[in-house]
Amino acid sequence: MLLAIDIGNTHTVIGVYAGESLESMWRIATSRTATADELRVALSSLFSLESLAFEDVRAGAVASVVPSLTQAWVRAVEDAAGATPLVCSAKTAEGLFDADYPRPAEIGADRVADAVAARVLYGAPVVVVDFGTATNIEVVDSEGRFRGGVIAPGVQTSANALFSHGARLPVIDLVVPPKVIGTSTVEAIQAGIMLGEADRVDGLVRRIFAQLGYEAPVIATGGLAPVVAPHSSTITAVNSELTLEGLRLIAARAEA
Repeated sequence: MLLAIDIGNTHTVIGVYAGESLESMWRIATSRTATADELRVALSSLFSLESLAFEDVRAGAVASVVPSLTQAWVRAVEDAAGATPLVCSAKTAEGLFDADYPRPAEIGADRVADAVAARVLYGAPVVVVDFGTATNIEVVDSEGRFRGGVIAPGVQTSANALFSHGARLPVIDLVVPPKVIGTSTVEAIQAGIMLGEADRVDGLVRRIFAQLGYEAPVIATGGLAPVVAPHSSTITAVNSELTLEGLRLIAARAEA
């Protein structure tokens, strides 16, 4: 089995693969102060819930945008499963990830994994929209090269900023309202945040198409992808496991 771990600023997504099949997946809160021992205990609890055994883990892969946690997770996997996980980067993904980018080392591990999975699963060209703490848009051109993209504040990040600066604004659930013209403060905020996010993505994607000179499939991933995507006119598919799939593909190539 392969243990794939996507460490984000807000959530950490953990997947267990048997071959190409994702057998289990969990989403837990990211704690920036967690130690390797605490992470190992968390892994043990998750494995116990699914009656999985660490002895069956033969490899691991980690994508991290939280540098302070990268080595803690590496050690946790080593201690629990006895396997040293691959740490995803533009360099460790060579052979699957070709970047037309001035400084490839700067590209976030999640962006690398997303681009790899999207190109393999959907072909090139392809665009990925990853709804996380930041909303990342990744562009793979018709030659299969990562060209860069867009990084913008994510839905929850934008909402938190609004709530913290608006003394009389209520904290709301991040759901799409029934109509764009809100007839309550809650509906008005939901329209601005959720429908505004869909329209922001559509506008940026159209600008990307204009710069490329052609259109491409647009794949949405991340926690809020299933909520936002139905209200977008450019998103063509949702794949909530895209980052984990990228880690699986990169790890498989490294072992080949």
